[in-house]
Amino acid sequence: MANNTIIYRFVLILLFPLFLLACEGGKESDLIFDNPTDEAYSKTGGSLLGGSGGIDILGGNDSKPQDGGAGIGVNSFLWRASLDTIAFLPLTSADPFGGVIITDWYSPEETKAERFKVNVFILGRDLRADGVRASVFKQKRDVTGSWIDSKVDPKTNTELEDAILTRARQLRISSSE
Repeated sequence: MANNTIIYRFVLILLFPLFLLACEGGKESDLIFDNPTDEAYSKTGGSLLGGSGGIDILGGNDSKPQDGGAGIGVNSFLWRASLDTIAFLPLTSADPFGGVIITDWYSPEETKAERFKVNVFILGRDLRADGVRASVFKQKRDVTGSWIDSKVDPKTNTELEDAILTRARQLRISSSE
């Protein structure tokens, strides 16, 4: 029994420092970078240990270049393009690490008896046509004043995705100039 305790302590003493070294540190505000050349990003070199990115214990260095910056879990061009495209809608939730944007209901001035809601999902770190999904929801007010779900033309989702992709390409082109 005493031998097991000694072994457990030895393993804990060995693994705990490795665990700490593998974790990135810093303030919460340091985790979001609009641009990899940001001053805060440059000072840290991208990680707790400088430019190395941490200790790789279990595998090779998967340092494939990514489009769109650092600090968020999804492609930053798609993220910013999504926010730009649906800027007229009130946001309920925006998660840059998970790539989810959820809006609140919005009624255009022209049609107060209709309202719309949009969910946008950014599916990866690459700027690709299948990297964004949008869902548009629509409700109409009935004679009693209650909101009833209404069918949305499937083209609407595709058109919104195309608008986001077009804006993302514009952002990428302007950033490379």
